[in-house]
Amino acid sequence: MERKVVITGMGIWSCLGTTLDEVRDSLYTGKSGIVFSQERKDLGFRSALCAQVEKPNLKPFIPRNQRQFMPEEAQYAYMATRSALEAARLDSDYIEAHEVGIIYGNDSVAEATMRALDSFREFKDTAACGSGAIFQSMNSTVTMNLACLFKLRGINLTASAACASGSQAVGLAYLLIRDGLQDCVVCGGAQEANLYSVAAFDGIQSFSTREDAPTKASRPFDRDRDGLVPGGGAATLIVESYEHAVKRGAPILAEIVSWGFSGNGDHISTPNVDGPARSLELCLRNGGVTPDQIGYVNAHATSTRIGDAREARAIARLFGDYKVPVTSTKSQTGHEMWMAGASELIYSILMMKHDFIAGNINFENPDDDTACLNIVPETREARFDQFLSNSFGFGGTNSTLIVRDVK
Repeated sequence: MERKVVITGMGIWSCLGTTLDEVRDSLYTGKSGIVFSQERKDLGFRSALCAQVEKPNLKPFIPRNQRQFMPEEAQYAYMATRSALEAARLDSDYIEAHEVGIIYGNDSVAEATMRALDSFREFKDTAACGSGAIFQSMNSTVTMNLACLFKLRGINLTASAACASGSQAVGLAYLLIRDGLQDCVVCGGAQEANLYSVAAFDGIQSFSTREDAPTKASRPFDRDRDGLVPGGGAATLIVESYEHAVKRGAPILAEIVSWGFSGNGDHISTPNVDGPARSLELCLRNGGVTPDQIGYVNAHATSTRIGDAREARAIARLFGDYKVPVTSTKSQTGHEMWMAGASELIYSILMMKHDFIAGNINFENPDDDTACLNIVPETREARFDQFLSNSFGFGGTNSTLIVRDVK
Protein backbone atom coordinates (compact mmCIF):
# COMPACT_ATOMS: atom_id res chain seq x y z
CA MET A 1 0.00 0.00 0.00
CA GLU A 2 1.34 3.44 -0.92
CA ARG A 3 1.89 5.71 2.07
CA LYS A 4 1.07 9.40 2.37
CA VAL A 5 4.23 11.55 2.34
CA VAL A 6 4.40 14.79 4.32
CA ILE A 7 6.78 17.66 5.00
CA THR A 8 7.42 18.30 8.70
CA GLY A 9 10.28 20.81 8.72
CA MET A 10 11.97 23.39 6.51
CA GLY A 11 15.18 25.39 6.70
CA ILE A 12 16.80 27.78 4.27
CA TRP A 13 19.91 29.86 3.67
CA SER A 14 19.04 32.25 0.85
CA CYS A 15 19.70 35.71 -0.54
CA LEU A 16 16.16 36.48 0.71
CA GLY A 17 17.04 35.59 4.30
CA THR A 18 18.35 32.87 6.57
CA THR A 19 15.13 32.21 8.50
CA LEU A 20 11.69 31.27 7.24
CA ASP A 21 10.23 34.50 8.62
CA GLU A 22 12.83 36.63 6.82
CA VAL A 23 12.25 34.78 3.57
CA ARG A 24 8.46 35.03 3.86
CA ASP A 25 8.69 38.79 4.39
CA SER A 26 11.07 39.20 1.45
CA LEU A 27 8.74 37.26 -0.81
CA TYR A 28 5.76 39.32 0.29
CA THR A 29 7.46 42.70 -0.16
CA GLY A 30 9.07 41.81 -3.49
CA LYS A 31 12.60 42.26 -2.19
CA SER A 32 15.38 41.37 -4.63
CA GLY A 33 18.57 39.66 -3.49
CA ILE A 34 20.55 40.67 -6.61
CA VAL A 35 23.62 42.96 -6.44
CA PHE A 36 26.51 44.16 -8.62
CA SER A 37 29.88 42.59 -7.72
CA GLN A 38 32.88 44.80 -8.42
CA GLU A 39 35.15 41.82 -7.72
CA ARG A 40 33.62 39.88 -10.59
CA LYS A 41 33.93 42.84 -12.93
CA ASP A 42 37.59 43.36 -12.01
CA LEU A 43 38.32 39.69 -12.69
CA GLY A 44 36.88 39.84 -16.21
CA PHE A 45 33.26 38.78 -15.91
CA ARG A 46 31.06 39.94 -18.76
CA SER A 47 28.25 40.23 -16.21
CA ALA A 48 29.05 41.10 -12.59
CA LEU A 49 25.51 40.48 -11.31
CA CYS A 50 24.88 37.88 -8.62
CA ALA A 51 22.77 37.10 -5.58
CA GLN A 52 24.17 38.30 -2.26
CA VAL A 53 24.30 35.29 0.07
CA GLU A 54 25.46 35.72 3.67
CA LYS A 55 28.41 33.54 4.70
CA PRO A 56 27.57 31.37 7.73
CA ASN A 57 29.71 31.11 10.86
CA LEU A 58 30.03 27.44 11.75
CA LYS A 59 32.54 27.86 14.57
CA PRO A 60 29.93 27.68 17.37
CA PHE A 61 28.60 24.39 16.02
CA ILE A 62 31.38 22.38 14.35
CA PRO A 63 35.02 21.86 15.45
CA ARG A 64 37.78 22.93 13.07
CA ASN A 65 38.87 19.38 12.25
CA GLN A 66 35.40 18.72 10.82
CA ARG A 67 34.95 22.11 9.14
CA GLN A 68 37.97 21.36 6.93
CA PHE A 69 35.85 18.82 5.04
CA MET A 70 33.11 21.34 4.18
CA PRO A 71 33.11 23.50 1.05
CA GLU A 72 30.86 26.56 0.79
CA GLU A 73 27.68 24.76 -0.24
CA ALA A 74 28.00 22.19 2.54
CA GLN A 75 28.18 25.07 5.02
CA TYR A 76 24.96 26.56 3.70
CA ALA A 77 23.34 23.12 3.77
CA TYR A 78 24.42 22.53 7.35
CA MET A 79 22.76 25.73 8.54
CA ALA A 80 19.58 25.04 6.57
CA THR A 81 19.43 21.49 7.90
CA ARG A 82 19.94 22.56 11.52
CA SER A 83 16.90 24.80 11.17
CA ALA A 84 14.82 22.15 9.39
CA LEU A 85 15.55 19.45 11.97
CA GLU A 86 14.69 21.81 14.80
CA ALA A 87 11.42 22.81 13.09
CA ALA A 88 10.54 19.14 12.57
CA ARG A 89 11.37 18.35 16.23
CA LEU A 90 13.97 15.80 15.24
CA ASP A 91 16.60 15.90 17.97
CA SER A 92 19.88 13.98 18.15
CA ASP A 93 18.48 11.33 20.51
CA TYR A 94 15.66 10.50 18.11
CA ILE A 95 17.97 10.44 15.10
CA GLU A 96 20.41 8.15 16.92
CA ALA A 97 17.62 5.66 17.66
CA HIS A 98 16.10 5.63 14.16
CA GLU A 99 17.18 5.34 10.53
CA VAL A 100 16.90 8.82 9.05
CA GLY A 101 18.17 9.17 5.48
CA ILE A 102 19.54 12.03 3.40
CA ILE A 103 19.16 12.82 -0.31
CA TYR A 104 20.54 16.20 -1.36
CA GLY A 105 20.95 17.91 -4.71
CA ASN A 106 24.42 19.12 -5.69
CA ASP A 107 26.10 19.12 -9.09
CA SER A 108 29.50 20.82 -8.74
CA VAL A 109 32.18 21.91 -6.32
CA ALA A 110 34.20 24.43 -8.28
CA GLU A 111 36.05 26.60 -5.77
CA ALA A 112 37.24 23.84 -3.43
CA THR A 113 38.50 21.75 -6.35
CA MET A 114 40.25 24.71 -7.95
CA ARG A 115 42.03 25.80 -4.76
CA ALA A 116 43.31 22.31 -3.99
CA LEU A 117 44.70 21.80 -7.48
CA ASP A 118 46.18 25.31 -7.60
CA SER A 119 48.12 24.46 -4.42
CA PHE A 120 49.32 21.20 -5.98
CA ARG A 121 50.53 22.98 -9.11
CA GLU A 122 52.19 25.77 -7.15
CA PHE A 123 54.15 23.53 -4.78
CA LYS A 124 54.47 20.49 -7.08
CA ASP A 125 53.43 18.32 -4.15
CA THR A 126 50.11 16.49 -3.82
CA ALA A 127 50.22 16.92 -0.03
CA ALA A 128 49.68 20.65 -0.64
CA CYS A 129 46.08 19.88 -1.61
CA GLY A 130 45.30 19.45 2.08
CA SER A 131 43.72 16.58 3.97
CA GLY A 132 40.19 17.88 3.47
CA ALA A 133 40.42 18.46 -0.28
CA ILE A 134 39.06 15.14 -1.47
CA PHE A 135 35.99 15.41 0.75
CA GLN A 136 35.38 19.03 -0.27
CA SER A 137 35.72 18.40 -3.99
CA MET A 138 33.35 15.45 -4.49
CA ASN A 139 29.81 16.07 -5.74
CA SER A 140 28.60 14.03 -2.76
CA THR A 141 30.28 16.41 -0.30
CA VAL A 142 26.99 17.74 1.05
CA THR A 143 25.45 14.38 1.84
CA MET A 144 28.66 12.89 3.23
CA ASN A 145 29.22 15.88 5.53
CA LEU A 146 25.63 16.18 6.73
CA ALA A 147 25.23 12.43 7.25
CA CYS A 148 28.30 12.39 9.49
CA LEU A 149 27.55 15.62 11.36
CA PHE A 150 23.92 14.75 12.10
CA LYS A 151 24.50 10.97 12.50
CA LEU A 152 22.07 10.03 9.73
CA ARG A 153 22.04 6.26 9.14
CA GLY A 154 19.43 5.81 6.41
CA ILE A 155 19.94 6.28 2.69
CA ASN A 156 22.87 8.57 1.83
CA LEU A 157 22.60 9.79 -1.76
CA THR A 158 23.41 12.84 -3.88
CA ALA A 159 21.08 13.85 -6.70
CA SER A 160 23.23 15.31 -9.46
CA ALA A 161 20.80 16.52 -12.12
CA ALA A 162 21.85 20.05 -13.05
CA CYS A 163 19.22 22.64 -12.14
CA ALA A 164 16.68 19.92 -11.35
CA SER A 165 18.92 18.47 -8.60
CA GLY A 166 17.04 19.85 -5.60
CA SER A 167 13.68 18.81 -7.02
CA GLN A 168 14.94 15.35 -7.95
CA ALA A 169 16.24 14.90 -4.38
CA VAL A 170 12.80 15.62 -2.95
CA GLY A 171 11.15 13.41 -5.56
CA LEU A 172 13.42 10.47 -4.76
CA ALA A 173 12.78 10.89 -1.04
CA TYR A 174 9.05 10.94 -1.78
CA LEU A 175 9.25 7.64 -3.68
CA LEU A 176 11.29 5.86 -0.99
CA ILE A 177 8.89 6.92 1.75
CA ARG A 178 5.74 6.30 -0.28
CA ASP A 179 6.89 2.75 -1.02
CA GLY A 180 7.90 1.99 2.58
CA LEU A 181 11.68 1.85 2.14
CA GLN A 182 12.32 4.80 4.47
CA ASP A 183 10.26 6.52 7.15
CA CYS A 184 12.09 9.85 7.21
CA VAL A 185 14.52 11.56 4.84
CA VAL A 186 16.37 14.87 5.02
CA CYS A 187 16.36 16.28 1.50
CA GLY A 188 17.10 19.49 -0.36
CA GLY A 189 19.60 21.25 -2.58
CA ALA A 190 22.72 23.41 -2.27
CA GLN A 191 24.61 25.74 -4.59
CA GLU A 192 27.94 27.47 -4.01
CA ALA A 193 27.65 31.23 -4.55
CA ASN A 194 31.29 32.04 -5.30
CA LEU A 195 32.35 33.51 -8.63
CA TYR A 196 34.41 30.50 -9.72
CA SER A 197 31.36 28.25 -9.82
CA VAL A 198 29.73 30.32 -12.56
CA ALA A 199 32.66 31.69 -14.58
CA ALA A 200 31.99 29.22 -17.39
CA PHE A 201 28.31 30.24 -17.46
CA ASP A 202 29.41 33.83 -17.91
CA GLY A 203 31.77 32.69 -20.66
CA ILE A 204 28.87 31.35 -22.75
CA GLN A 205 26.92 34.59 -22.22
CA SER A 206 24.16 33.07 -20.07
CA PHE A 207 23.87 36.05 -17.72
CA SER A 208 21.95 39.29 -17.86
CA THR A 209 24.11 42.35 -18.50
CA ARG A 210 21.66 44.83 -16.96
CA GLU A 211 24.41 45.96 -14.59
CA ASP A 212 23.07 49.48 -14.17
CA ALA A 213 19.95 48.11 -12.43
CA PRO A 214 20.81 44.86 -10.60
CA THR A 215 17.40 44.39 -8.97
CA LYS A 216 15.74 44.71 -12.40
CA ALA A 217 18.02 42.20 -14.13
CA SER A 218 16.24 38.93 -13.39
CA ARG A 219 12.93 39.23 -15.26
CA PRO A 220 11.44 35.81 -16.05
CA PHE A 221 8.84 35.76 -18.83
CA ASP A 222 9.32 39.48 -19.57
CA ARG A 223 9.73 40.54 -23.18
CA ASP A 224 13.02 42.31 -22.40
CA ARG A 225 14.75 39.51 -20.46
CA ASP A 226 18.38 39.10 -21.47
CA GLY A 227 19.70 36.25 -19.34
CA LEU A 228 19.74 34.79 -15.86
CA VAL A 229 21.47 35.98 -12.67
CA PRO A 230 23.39 33.38 -10.61
CA GLY A 231 22.41 32.72 -7.01
CA GLY A 232 23.18 30.20 -4.31
CA GLY A 233 22.63 28.93 -0.78
CA ALA A 234 20.81 25.85 0.48
CA ALA A 235 17.31 24.63 1.29
CA THR A 236 16.34 21.60 3.40
CA LEU A 237 13.00 19.83 3.83
CA ILE A 238 12.26 17.02 6.27
CA VAL A 239 10.07 14.46 4.52
CA GLU A 240 8.31 11.63 6.36
CA SER A 241 5.50 9.17 6.06
CA TYR A 242 2.30 10.53 7.56
CA GLU A 243 2.16 7.67 10.06
CA HIS A 244 5.73 8.26 11.19
CA ALA A 245 5.12 11.98 11.65
CA VAL A 246 1.91 11.45 13.64
CA LYS A 247 3.51 8.79 15.83
CA ARG A 248 6.29 11.10 16.95
CA GLY A 249 4.04 14.16 17.25
CA ALA A 250 5.70 16.13 14.46
CA PRO A 251 4.20 19.30 12.98
CA ILE A 252 2.79 18.51 9.52
CA LEU A 253 3.16 21.42 7.09
CA ALA A 254 2.17 19.95 3.74
CA GLU A 255 1.76 16.76 1.75
CA ILE A 256 3.78 15.80 -1.31
CA VAL A 257 1.08 14.63 -3.70
CA SER A 258 3.04 13.60 -6.76
CA TRP A 259 6.30 13.64 -8.67
CA GLY A 260 6.70 13.74 -12.44
CA PHE A 261 9.92 13.63 -14.42
CA SER A 262 11.20 13.31 -17.97
CA GLY A 263 14.17 13.75 -20.25
CA ASN A 264 14.17 15.85 -23.39
CA GLY A 265 16.43 13.47 -25.29
CA ASP A 266 17.48 16.45 -27.36
CA HIS A 267 20.03 19.28 -27.25
CA ILE A 268 22.34 19.44 -24.22
CA SER A 269 21.55 23.08 -23.38
CA THR A 270 18.59 24.22 -25.49
CA PRO A 271 15.27 23.04 -24.00
CA ASN A 272 12.27 21.94 -25.99
CA VAL A 273 8.55 21.99 -25.20
CA ASP A 274 7.71 18.29 -25.26
CA GLY A 275 10.06 17.23 -22.46
CA PRO A 276 8.85 19.76 -19.85
CA ALA A 277 5.23 19.20 -20.91
CA ARG A 278 5.64 15.46 -20.33
CA SER A 279 7.03 16.08 -16.83
CA LEU A 280 4.00 18.20 -16.00
CA GLU A 281 1.60 15.71 -17.53
CA LEU A 282 3.08 12.76 -15.62
CA CYS A 283 3.02 14.66 -12.34
CA LEU A 284 -0.67 15.50 -12.73
CA ARG A 285 -1.51 11.97 -13.84
CA ASN A 286 0.54 10.25 -11.12
CA GLY A 287 -1.19 12.33 -8.46
CA GLY A 288 -4.68 11.97 -9.91
CA VAL A 289 -4.81 15.77 -10.06
CA THR A 290 -6.67 17.79 -12.68
CA PRO A 291 -5.23 21.12 -13.86
CA ASP A 292 -8.05 23.13 -12.27
CA GLN A 293 -7.11 21.75 -8.85
CA ILE A 294 -3.75 23.56 -8.99
CA GLY A 295 -3.95 27.00 -7.39
CA TYR A 296 -0.45 28.22 -8.28
CA VAL A 297 2.52 27.28 -10.46
CA ASN A 298 6.06 28.14 -9.38
CA ALA A 299 7.76 28.12 -12.77
CA HIS A 300 11.34 27.15 -13.44
CA ALA A 301 11.69 30.25 -15.67
CA THR A 302 15.22 31.59 -15.26
CA SER A 303 14.95 34.79 -17.35
CA THR A 304 16.46 33.32 -20.53
CA ARG A 305 14.76 33.94 -23.83
CA ILE A 306 14.38 30.35 -25.05
CA GLY A 307 13.92 28.60 -21.71
CA ASP A 308 11.11 30.85 -20.50
CA ALA A 309 9.34 30.71 -23.87
CA ARG A 310 9.34 26.93 -24.03
CA GLU A 311 8.23 26.47 -20.44
CA ALA A 312 5.39 28.95 -21.04
CA ARG A 313 4.21 26.87 -23.97
CA ALA A 314 4.49 23.65 -21.94
CA ILE A 315 2.42 25.09 -19.09
CA ALA A 316 -0.17 26.45 -21.52
CA ARG A 317 -0.41 23.08 -23.23
CA LEU A 318 -1.24 21.29 -19.97
CA PHE A 319 -3.50 23.90 -18.39
CA GLY A 320 -5.39 24.93 -21.52
CA ASP A 321 -8.14 27.45 -20.90
CA TYR A 322 -7.60 27.38 -17.14
CA LYS A 323 -5.41 30.42 -16.44
CA VAL A 324 -3.60 29.23 -13.33
CA PRO A 325 -1.54 31.97 -11.57
CA VAL A 326 2.13 31.60 -12.51
CA THR A 327 5.27 33.26 -11.15
CA SER A 328 8.98 32.57 -11.03
CA THR A 329 10.56 33.42 -7.68
CA LYS A 330 13.86 33.61 -9.58
CA SER A 331 12.82 37.19 -10.33
CA GLN A 332 13.83 37.89 -6.70
CA THR A 333 16.55 35.30 -6.07
CA GLY A 334 18.20 34.83 -9.42
CA HIS A 335 18.81 31.23 -10.43
CA GLU A 336 19.78 29.17 -7.39
CA MET A 337 20.71 26.27 -9.68
CA TRP A 338 21.26 22.99 -7.81
CA MET A 339 19.35 24.44 -4.85
CA ALA A 340 16.42 25.88 -6.79
CA GLY A 341 14.15 22.84 -6.91
CA ALA A 342 14.18 22.64 -3.10
CA SER A 343 14.16 26.35 -2.25
CA GLU A 344 11.24 27.03 -4.58
CA LEU A 345 9.19 24.40 -2.75
CA ILE A 346 9.87 26.28 0.48
CA TYR A 347 9.03 29.64 -1.11
CA SER A 348 5.75 28.21 -2.42
CA ILE A 349 4.84 26.55 0.89
CA LEU A 350 5.43 29.86 2.70
CA MET A 351 3.06 31.56 0.25
CA MET A 352 0.47 28.81 0.63
CA LYS A 353 0.59 28.91 4.44
CA HIS A 354 0.31 32.72 4.51
CA ASP A 355 -2.29 33.22 1.77
CA PHE A 356 -0.38 35.18 -0.85
CA ILE A 357 1.36 34.76 -4.19
CA ALA A 358 4.68 36.57 -4.45
CA GLY A 359 4.79 38.71 -7.57
CA ASN A 360 6.95 37.90 -10.58
CA ILE A 361 8.84 41.16 -10.12
CA ASN A 362 10.17 42.94 -13.22
CA PHE A 363 7.47 41.40 -15.40
CA GLU A 364 6.29 44.40 -17.41
CA ASN A 365 5.44 43.10 -20.87
CA PRO A 366 4.88 39.58 -22.21
CA ASP A 367 6.18 38.44 -25.56
CA ASP A 368 4.40 36.26 -28.11
CA ASP A 369 5.30 33.08 -26.18
CA THR A 370 4.69 34.21 -22.60
CA ALA A 371 1.44 36.07 -23.26
CA CYS A 372 -0.39 32.73 -22.98
CA LEU A 373 0.17 32.61 -19.20
CA ASN A 374 -1.52 34.33 -16.25
CA ILE A 375 1.67 35.81 -14.82
CA VAL A 376 1.21 37.64 -11.52
CA PRO A 377 3.47 40.75 -11.58
CA GLU A 378 2.92 41.99 -8.01
CA THR A 379 2.22 40.30 -4.69
CA ARG A 380 -1.40 39.22 -4.51
CA GLU A 381 -3.43 38.10 -1.51
CA ALA A 382 -4.63 34.65 -2.52
CA ARG A 383 -5.70 31.42 -0.91
CA PHE A 384 -4.66 28.18 -2.56
CA ASP A 385 -4.24 24.70 -1.15
CA GLN A 386 -2.25 22.97 -3.89
CA PHE A 387 0.64 24.08 -6.11
CA LEU A 388 2.93 22.72 -8.79
CA SER A 389 6.66 23.45 -9.00
CA ASN A 390 8.85 22.96 -12.08
CA SER A 391 12.62 22.43 -12.26
CA PHE A 392 14.48 21.84 -15.52
CA GLY A 393 18.20 21.43 -16.19
CA PHE A 394 20.99 21.08 -18.74
CA GLY A 395 20.94 17.76 -20.52
CA GLY A 396 17.17 17.95 -20.71
CA THR A 397 16.42 16.75 -17.17
CA ASN A 398 12.94 17.75 -15.97
CA SER A 399 11.26 17.42 -12.58
CA THR A 400 7.82 18.50 -11.41
CA LEU A 401 6.32 18.24 -7.91
CA ILE A 402 2.80 18.84 -6.61
CA VAL A 403 2.38 19.81 -2.95
CA ARG A 404 -0.89 20.14 -1.00
CA ASP A 405 -1.58 22.12 2.16
CA VAL A 406 -2.25 20.42 5.47
CA LYS A 407 -4.08 22.71 7.89
